[in-house]
Amino acid sequence: MSPRVRAFFDEATCSYSYVVSDPASGRCAIVDPVLDYCAASGRISHVGAERIAAYVREQGLTVDWLLETHVHADHLSAAAWLKHELGGALAIGGHITQVQQRFGALFNAGEEFPIDGRQFDILLQDGDRLAIGNLELFAIHTPGHTPACMTYLVGDAAFIGDTLFMPDYGTARCDFPGGDARALYRSIRRLFGMPGETRLFLCHDYKAPGRDEFCFETTVAEQRANNIHAREGIDEETFVAMRTARDATLNMPALILPAVQVNMRAGQLPPAEANGIRYLKIPIDTF
Repeated sequence: MSPRVRAFFDEATCSYSYVVSDPASGRCAIVDPVLDYCAASGRISHVGAERIAAYVREQGLTVDWLLETHVHADHLSAAAWLKHELGGALAIGGHITQVQQRFGALFNAGEEFPIDGRQFDILLQDGDRLAIGNLELFAIHTPGHTPACMTYLVGDAAFIGDTLFMPDYGTARCDFPGGDARALYRSIRRLFGMPGETRLFLCHDYKAPGRDEFCFETTVAEQRANNIHAREGIDEETFVAMRTARDATLNMPALILPAVQVNMRAGQLPPAEANGIRYLKIPIDTF
């Protein structure tokens, strides 16, 4: 079955969010929503999330799920705000606990920050299934970029997070804590095992050299044939060597420090301190 998919683009972070819905029942899920954040002022807003909420209301949809493909390092999540506005249960891969352990320690989050994933409503394991109206969603663990990355397959549409980019741009970096280039290669091969016509919806696009338009959708067949990093014929050792060398040249994402602190909390801001102000921490000389 083909779900209806509506994409929303956040140009500031080159991120895509999605509403995937069942036309027959009017039920839907929201995937990877973005919270607007100004790094210079520390202010947040909900312009992008309000666009998603407006679409859901205009279409008369009911939100069953808010789905995170992973703990994002390049944008803050608006899932908590959308859950408050629209309802639905918030889900992420069960390996989120590994991310919380690593980054909870890094940011010295303290005992008030549980590292068992309880901030989320559901922790999904590989092979779990959810319903979106008459549609069935399959949760697929696709680690590599992070240990907690998940792909969500709904009918002929797969929401793959950062596992792959457009074929002319390649694949995700693997140098964050818990990342693993070898695991990413194997996750990609698992995606390549899907039918060629399966639609792949990406979390980001950065416009490869020579391409002027942002893109968010490709297919398994296109990726198998043309992905510059991982197409058919590129073996695991070649991929791992390429990915490791490439990652060594990359700067850290501009919003990784604020983003991870919020996203490991399921889109909630850190608790206010005694003066009533919330703070995000910047570890010095750590990365």
